[in-house]
Amino acid sequence: MATHFVITYTATAGATGPLLGTDEEDIVLMQFLVWDAVCRKVVTEQQYIVRPPTEDINENVLGEQCREDFNLTEDQVKNGQPLENVVDSFDAILSKIAEGDTGRVALVTDGQLHLRQVMHPKALARNLVLPEYYNSFYDLRKEFKSFYHSEEMNTVPDMLNFLGMEGEENEELATRTVRDMGRIIARMITDGHRFVLPESILIRLEPGICSRTEEVDSACVVRARGLPWQSSDQDIAKFFRGLNIAKGGVALCLSPQGRRNGEALIRFISPEHRDMALKRHKHHIGNRYIEVYKATGEDFINVAGGSNNEAQTFLSRGGQVIIRMRGLPYDCTPKQVVEFFESGENGCQILDSEDGVLFVRKPDGRATGDAFVLFSTEEDSTKALGKHREIIGSRYIELFRSTTAEVQQVLNRSMDPRTYEQQQPLIAQLPQVPLLPQQIITSGTRKDCIRLRGLPFEAQVEHILEFLGELAKSIVYQGVHMVYNAHGQPSGEAFIQMDSEHSAFLAAQQRHHRYMVFGKKQRYIEVFQCSGEDMNMVLTGGLPAQRPVVSPGGTVIAPPFGAFPLGPAPPVLNAVGAVTPRLPTYPGVAYPTMFYWPYPSPPVSPSSPYYGSPPHLAAPATPPHHTIFLQRTSSQELIQQLLQADVLHGHGFADQRGIRQLIYGVPGSGSIRRHRAHHRHLSALCRRHTDIYP
Repeated sequence: MATHFVITYTATAGATGPLLGTDEEDIVLMQFLVWDAVCRKVVTEQQYIVRPPTEDINENVLGEQCREDFNLTEDQVKNGQPLENVVDSFDAILSKIAEGDTGRVALVTDGQLHLRQVMHPKALARNLVLPEYYNSFYDLRKEFKSFYHSEEMNTVPDMLNFLGMEGEENEELATRTVRDMGRIIARMITDGHRFVLPESILIRLEPGICSRTEEVDSACVVRARGLPWQSSDQDIAKFFRGLNIAKGGVALCLSPQGRRNGEALIRFISPEHRDMALKRHKHHIGNRYIEVYKATGEDFINVAGGSNNEAQTFLSRGGQVIIRMRGLPYDCTPKQVVEFFESGENGCQILDSEDGVLFVRKPDGRATGDAFVLFSTEEDSTKALGKHREIIGSRYIELFRSTTAEVQQVLNRSMDPRTYEQQQPLIAQLPQVPLLPQQIITSGTRKDCIRLRGLPFEAQVEHILEFLGELAKSIVYQGVHMVYNAHGQPSGEAFIQMDSEHSAFLAAQQRHHRYMVFGKKQRYIEVFQCSGEDMNMVLTGGLPAQRPVVSPGGTVIAPPFGAFPLGPAPPVLNAVGAVTPRLPTYPGVAYPTMFYWPYPSPPVSPSSPYYGSPPHLAAPATPPHHTIFLQRTSSQELIQQLLQADVLHGHGFADQRGIRQLIYGVPGSGSIRRHRAHHRHLSALCRRHTDIYP
């Protein structure tokens, strides 16, 4: 049994009682009472006022409940000590009391929340490593119930009433609570109770393998949504720091394309920990808030459960770290992978050499370009991840930290023949046709394009140009393509055509994982070099073209690069005007308007067939189909020409404000010249012939 009990009490600037820690408020008070179990007396009592790291001199830090319960003032908190100073100061006092042997010290708390929901998450947020004795504690409520076989005690006064003891008379809640807890501990030891089985707090997620036949308690599983795509299982375990996750209990969910979709299923060791996890709903990882919901054991098994013998053998080797490789040459061998990681100054060893490499293959044995690699230590994994985007043959390799659940998911899907069947279109009765004017989409295997991921949904072309900076000069004409999903909502992705492979390489190298500032938001953007063929497949939804199309210059683009599905090709116009081709008639099928906005005006490039208006337009019941060619002119003349073209009235653009919205993709207000960034794009429109396909 411990020689000293440290009764610990924490208070935050926000909620107290059963809601302690649910609002992510900072710690403002810590109270300690050290009780000597040998001499059976109080050795010392310490109270610390903690200064929050984000406090501002003009901001009210404390909530009303906190002021009343702890008699704190704003000045006291703003003049307090940082949390790290408080921890170090009390640790020095405790080491002196325990004569340097803090291993015989045990923390005691009133319930689970003070350490699990407050102390450990806040210490992690400040990169503070707590002393070892913070990783185990005794929950006085559980110890009391177990020893006296009483009903569950939710407060210290309830325990005192059960024992027939009077409470401490003190107006301040923290001081009163720790003193009463000290008296209860003394009474329990006198009555013969021994504190022998402390609660533990796991700092690191332990690896584990889940089988398809395993039973998982639904009361122990949650689903987390909104996770950063690059999050590893250890990152998610850090979000739930203080709560104990089962071995291998983090399963990252994958999209149908095999990529992480920002969701994960987490399995805890008990329903009690699951319930505390649910209280972290809308807590943050960086600037992102994470949604936490209940899930079922079946959900967890569907994601994390494995039945692939090859995966089971691979995972049973006992590696502490798994790295996923993407973009491997299809003829890559295990020897090449081993040499890839061993080469260079920061070379590292794969666990079991070539046996520690697992390639992902299709049911017919063909390679997919993915592989998993095992490493024995965290130090090796750091060196391994440092080789991200290095070269094997002529291919740069992407490296990500992975999990046992992801290995089993990927292997299960790769061996399922249905995974590689041709996906059916979202609207089956419509013909499979590309939606974009193909003359502006490049093709081929030259990597002269870049792909942006993680864009704010509100981002427009001008924000991308600002993000790229000087590199934006290398963008080709009409080379920016924003990707929208099938519902017409921004997907957070964009493709950009550069003037050379070198320009694309520089953009990917210099802007990858840089931040885009959008209002008060700050998002880091992923930038990857890719080929025109890659871009073409995504922007056209991977659909084959049907018939040739006439470009605005009059050039016929032959299949498979062009299609004009809605009727005969429009004639080339030499003056401003409108043409209204009639749509072919198909019984029982209505063809709404399709939209494309070429750069430098706000572009829309659906990633799959999208029939309907962009988010900022309201489509009429029977929208006409128009092609308008605008000659070089001034901004005001351009607006007048658009107003005179009666075709726009059907879309509700009958005034200059509406025309600005049509051109800029944002609501217009005031003079055009006040919108300088938008005016530059409008001027670019005026300098060249421009196609608008409403």
